[in-house]
Amino acid sequence: MKNTKISSLSPDAERSGQAEGSEAGLTAVGLGHPNPEVVAKAKRRIFTGEYKQRVLAEADKAKDESGGIGALLRREGLYSSHLTTWRHERAAGILQSLTPQKRGPKSKRNPLDDENQKLQRENQHLREELRKAEIVIDVQKKVAALLGRPLCTTDREPQF
Repeated sequence: MKNTKISSLSPDAERSGQAEGSEAGLTAVGLGHPNPEVVAKAKRRIFTGEYKQRVLAEADKAKDESGGIGALLRREGLYSSHLTTWRHERAAGILQSLTPQKRGPKSKRNPLDDENQKLQRENQHLREELRKAEIVIDVQKKVAALLGRPLCTTDREPQF
């Protein structure tokens, strides 16, 4: 029996020159079994505001053509829900929503509170250092008085 290759690559993959063992992931020998060397990893797509506006403009032009929007969606790899959401955002005048936003829960912490807590900790640390320094100075004064050599206080000006 002759070893024939059955291409299971998409037409786009064949046109772009992808061969077996590449990211397409299917081999001719396995007849539809995925290539174990290829690991599929989903990646979230992020659309810029300019891209969204360009696609919406193209979709508005394609409304007049029969099947124009479907062709646009297939070409760009989008879903109709993308257009619906982007149209609502555009209609609401939410310009900043056309640009991608950071996902996840919003931070409830106030940066001023963080800075305030940091300054309070620093203040407490400095007060503790001052307390220790005052104890050391007090001990030095007592030792100097016991030895009969009083320390110069900062109240008097130095004598030359």
